[in-house]
Amino acid sequence: MAGFLDNFRWPEWECIDWGERRNAVASVVAGVLFFTGWWIMIDAAVTYPSQEKMNHAFHTCGVFSTIAFFMINAVSNGQVRGDTYGEGCLGRTEKEVAPGLAVFFQNAFIFFSTLIYKFGRTEDLWG
Repeated sequence: MAGFLDNFRWPEWECIDWGERRNAVASVVAGVLFFTGWWIMIDAAVTYPSQEKMNHAFHTCGVFSTIAFFMINAVSNGQVRGDTYGEGCLGRTEKEVAPGLAVFFQNAFIFFSTLIYKFGRTEDLWG
């Protein structure tokens, strides 16, 4: 998924040179989308301030999405593709798929088990 927009070509207009402004345009568009998402949720929270009308737990999704946004952007695309590994003490490694799949499935199963354990039970039966 890293670099999936690398081959994307902006429409060719003589008045705009997209080559030099690609990072600026992408940053502004991402910032506007990020701001709009939070603005919508803040507006809903102000419009429906009581717990009965809007559960305050709904903010959890946005908080985790924001944390994920920063975590995803903390890693460069070169590190994801493996371009940054060169002549170091480890050098380049073989492209084994199984360990990566194991880590992914471990975290996916833990994530889904957490959701099922948290939301699949009813608190009425505790006692």
